[in-house]
Order: sequence, then C-alpha cells, then structure tokens
Amino acid sequence: MKLNKLILPLAFATLFAPVKADEGMWLLPLLKQQNAEKLKELGLKLDVDDIYNPDSTSLKDAIVIFGGGCTGEVISPEGLILTNHHCGYGSIQQHSTVEHDYLKDGFWAMNRSEELPTPGLQVRFIDKIEEVTDIVKTELEKDSTSNIMKPFDTKFLHEIAVNRIGKEYLEEHPYVEVVIKPFYGGNRYFMFTMNVYNDVRMVGAPPSSIGKFGADTDNWMWPRHTGDFSLFRVYMGKDGKPAEYSPENVPLKPKRFLNISLKGIEENDFAMIMGFPGTTNRYYTSWEVKQRRNIINDRMIKIRDVRQKEMLDEMLADPQVRIQYSAKYAASSNYWKNSIGMNRGIDKLDVIGQKEKEEAAFRKWALDNNKPEYLRALDSLKVAIENTDSIKYQLRTLTEALYQGIEFRKVPYISPKLVKAIKSKNKDIIAKELDNLKESYQIFANKDYNRKVDNRVAKAMLKAYMKDIPPADRPDIFAYIDKKYKGNTDKFIDDCFKKSIFGSDENFEKFLKKPTVKAIENDPMIMFSRSVSKKGYELTQELIPYNNDFALANKEYIKGLLEMNADKPAYPDANFSIRLTYGQVLPYSPADGIIDNYYTTLKGVMEKEDPNNWEFVVPEKLKKLYETKDFGPYAMKNGEMPCCFISNNDITGGNSGSPVINANGELIGAAFDGNWEAMSGDIVFEPDLQRTISVDIRYILFIIDKYANAGHLLKEMNLVK
Repeated sequence: MKLNKLILPLAFATLFAPVKADEGMWLLPLLKQQNAEKLKELGLKLDVDDIYNPDSTSLKDAIVIFGGGCTGEVISPEGLILTNHHCGYGSIQQHSTVEHDYLKDGFWAMNRSEELPTPGLQVRFIDKIEEVTDIVKTELEKDSTSNIMKPFDTKFLHEIAVNRIGKEYLEEHPYVEVVIKPFYGGNRYFMFTMNVYNDVRMVGAPPSSIGKFGADTDNWMWPRHTGDFSLFRVYMGKDGKPAEYSPENVPLKPKRFLNISLKGIEENDFAMIMGFPGTTNRYYTSWEVKQRRNIINDRMIKIRDVRQKEMLDEMLADPQVRIQYSAKYAASSNYWKNSIGMNRGIDKLDVIGQKEKEEAAFRKWALDNNKPEYLRALDSLKVAIENTDSIKYQLRTLTEALYQGIEFRKVPYISPKLVKAIKSKNKDIIAKELDNLKESYQIFANKDYNRKVDNRVAKAMLKAYMKDIPPADRPDIFAYIDKKYKGNTDKFIDDCFKKSIFGSDENFEKFLKKPTVKAIENDPMIMFSRSVSKKGYELTQELIPYNNDFALANKEYIKGLLEMNADKPAYPDANFSIRLTYGQVLPYSPADGIIDNYYTTLKGVMEKEDPNNWEFVVPEKLKKLYETKDFGPYAMKNGEMPCCFISNNDITGGNSGSPVINANGELIGAAFDGNWEAMSGDIVFEPDLQRTISVDIRYILFIIDKYANAGHLLKEMNLVK
C-alpha cells in the first residue's frame, strides 16, 4: 500500500450510519471527547492521555512521517526507525548497484559506521497540534476577494501558520515546519508544528524475496506472507538539534520510543494504529463514485497496464534496468491494482446504491426540516460533477499516458534568458545559464534513467493515448507528427532520441559546446514537453469554474451533514495528518463458505514458493531456518513461526509502516496493506469485510536476528515478554 496524496476539500465521513468502534481515522486532540469510552470498551488498558497528551510526552511522540508519504515508528532510545520495506524501497534502490544489489540481497549494517546516509530522505516528528479554527475564520472574514477556494488555499493557510508561530522563530529554527490543514469540509482547522530531520541512514532491509514476497500477485491480498519492513536511524547534531548530514552527528535521543511485545496476538485482541493516512473519499456523492470508477480508475488501469508490461519486459531482461526501474514500477503498479480492486468493490458491494440511499435520506431530512439550501447544494453538486466528465477523461488520459508515462516529458526547462543571451552573444549569461542547464540535465538523466526503456514505453504510450483520444482533443504535437512523420509516432520517438539535445549525453555535450537558438526551437523533446504541458494547462483551466461551483456546493452540503448528525461522533476524511484507528485482531469471511484465519505462518511462504516466478522465490537461508525450526523466542506457542496478521482497523495509503499497538501500548506489528474484498473502503467502510494486513513483529525480529544475524539491533530495543 502506498500513499496517493490528493489535496481536496475535506468532509465528514459515514454520517448516515452509527459510528462503529472499529471504523474511523480519529483526530488525536478529539480522542478524549469522542473515543475514550469506546477505547476502554474494546480493551485499552492505557489512559487516553498515554496515547496523546498536549502537555506531556505520549505514544504520539514515537510516530513519524517517513519520507514523503509513509509512516514510521521509533523502536529504540537510539533513534532506530521501523517502517515498511516498500516505504524504504526507494532508498534501498538508491543505494543499490549491480555489484551491491540490496534490492536482491538485502542490506544490514553490522555497526553504526556501516549505516548508509540517504540524501533526500527526511523524517518528521509532530511536536505540537493546536486548533486554529477561530483564527482562520477571522482571516477569511477579512478577505475581500470572495475567493471560493480560499478556505483550502495552502498558501493562505501557510501565511497564517507562519504569522502564528512567528517568522523570527522559524528563521532561528530552520528545521521546524508548520502547516495548517482544513478538516470537516473547512469547518475546523488544526495547526501542526513539526521537527524535520534530514540525516536519516539506512540500517537494515531484507531482500525483496522477503520484503516484497508475492509482489504484484499478492498485493492487496490475504492470506499474505510478506516481511514488509525496513530499518533506518535518525541522527541529530551533537547539540541535540536536527542537522544536515555530518559524520560527527549522533543518534537521535527520542522523546518516546515503542516497547516491543514478544507475547504475540490472539483473536479479538485490542489493536490500534497511529499514523498518517493520506486520502479518503467517504464524503463522495454517488456521482463522484461513478466518475471515480468510470474515468479516474479506468484511465489508470488501462494505461498503466500497457506501460508496466513494457517496463517489466525490460526489467526482467537486464539486471541494471531492474534496479533502475524497480521503484518506478512498484509505485505505478501499487495503485493500478488498487484501482482494479476498487472498481470491483464499487460494483460488487453496490457502493453507488449505498450513496444514493444516503442522498435520499439527506433530501428527506432537508425537506422535513425546511432546509432548501441543502437541497440546492446537492443538486448543484450533481451538475458540477457531471459537467466535468469529458474534461477529466481527457486530462486523466493525458496525465497517465503522456505527462507521467513518458519520462522525457520532464526534460530540463530552457530558460528564455539563455535564448536571449545566445541571440545577443552574451557569453557571461550563456555560461551561467548553461551551468544551470547542466544541473537540471543531471537530475533528468540520473542513474535511474534508461533511454532504451523510455523509448520503448513512449512508443506504447503514444499509441494508447491516440486510441482513446480523438485528433481534435490531442495536444498540437500530434498535428506536427501527422504532418512531418505522416502519423508515424514510432519514427517521431526515435527522432526524439536521435536529434534532441537531451536524447543522449553526446547530443547534450555537443549543444553545450555550440548552443544555438535553432537547436532549441527545433528540438523534438522540447516541442513534445511544451505541447503536453500546454494541453494540460488548458484542460485544467477549463475545470476551474466547475471546481469553484463544486467547492461552494460541497461546503454547503457538508454543513448540512454536520447539522443532520450533530449528535454523533464523527471523523474527518484523511488528509495526511496524524490519526488513530482502533479495532480488534479478527478473521473474516471473504465469500460464502470461506473463513480466513487472522494470521499466517512461515509455512505459507514455503507453500507458495515458485523458483521460476520472481515474485515467489524463497531465499535458501530462510528455507533452512524453516526446515530446522530455528525460530528462537519468536515462535508461537504451537511452535510455528508467525508471519502476518489481520485486524479490522480503518486505514488507507499513508498508513504504510504504521505501528500496530496492543492494549498495553506495545508494538505488535507494522501495517502494510488492505484486503482485496474491501478496496472500495476509501469511499465506504465495510465493517464485515475491511481488514488491515500487518507483518507480525515476531517475524520482523526473527528475520533481523536469525536470518540477518543482526541481533545487535535487538539489544537496543526494549522487548517485553
């Protein structure tokens, strides 16, 4: 599971039915008010203040934003971070070469000096959460522009946050970030102050045959047998503050770290998860669900399917390409399969029918209570959404096929200053601009870019795009291809790599030695990039009036939902802010006559083994450990080695890597996935079907200790028997 982060107006979720104890991504500052009784009812032995306390340390202080879209947790007093293997995948790939293939072989630092600095990787701790609703509303009242989107304008909210904390404070504390996010459709706002750590080092990762066991086939499926974890360490300056990487830095001394339970799990055990869920859409109307199924998901499924087949063929044929494109392929395939499952769930579980019933109930309530403004809001939503179908179909196809699907669409920007300087023969400016261009080129043509792969994928993407978009709706580059190449898109792509400044290192060096305006103006990659960007901008502009209409109607609709359900506790949609979800370790029945157990064991890994399928290869050492039953203290009471388990916690993308915590506040696993039967869960929570899939902490410890022989890492953890 990976984060699909969207910035959208947020709304109340599941407001037409009583809130169930196992449903909801709850705000920490509201736990006491909304959830204390339910938490105790399910078996929590801690006080709610032990989970979140604005005036003291709590479990919250052990939870981090890992990278740009995952969760991690501190598991030792030495700043050791546990997260998922797929969350650390980009970093593992970053350090991998054909000679040192950590994706294939795994990596384990046997001492601090072997831990690998990972440039670009950041970890964020939430230092403070405060409600700023009144402050934001006061600033909105001062606004004279009547900007409908102002309540969700990140720049506007950031300015309020900066003024709130103080510009001087932020200048004196460069590793402090502050952000204000809207909740409940803009009815409430909370400000998050974060400490950012830039010195994060890779400590350990199992081979992909363990950390990614089952790959695409098993993704989003149960039963699961994936050791989806990796280890990193946060470092700080000797003064105890965040700092840039330095060999002199020391391991972080965290405010809080999680104790680790060796006691294992039983059916019905209390389980809570704290993390950063990315995006849910449970406020969707029936018309939005249709648009999501028929356009957004459909476009992703069909176009990524084409792209991934081309990428995978090249990856399986060349170890170097496999390393270069592993992270790109994984990022693409994760939500490709998610979209397939979501569409299946929307139809199978009649999600549209459920939404229509909710809307009918809302209409009845509005009529009964003389609230015509809410009826108008719902009608306006329908019009605004349906009027965007054609535009969004074009934009989503453009984005998937050309904007994201073709890597050379992102060729470096040629500054007008360079063109002007070449024309005027200003050598100083030319030299300066070319230096800037060199830096941009190095980012574009980095170690993970392969022109052969991009060429092959680009040819397939152009064909897929043209198949679904008529000539009148395409970017103008296609008219150029028709005229100059007689519609032969393959020849155009070949010419891009043959003739473009960025088509090869040799071409780029040639341009640097003798830059000309003609070379820039006639460059096919530059022409393509500009044309695609222009079309994307035009389509985005077409959406603006409809988006404004939607925002206004949606805000009013949400206001009505809040009013209709004022007596019920409710949670806002996910927006990558820290949340708590709670439930129980439970089995489930995915279909009639089938009951799936709540845990899996290492035996299942061996049963799935297929040495001829890269997704199900089992390392020899793991097989030997299984054969000898060398499981150490991590085995279950029956002698088997636990692997994964499921609970009915409510999570989504962004929760990847989140800690699963028992009633005593101890770590029992790391969440990494949802289940196939409930892929529509981001829209409608299905209490009987929805499950969180987690890797058992005992399997993680077993791999670290017995497989990797890295038992020194366990010595810094607090293991509770």
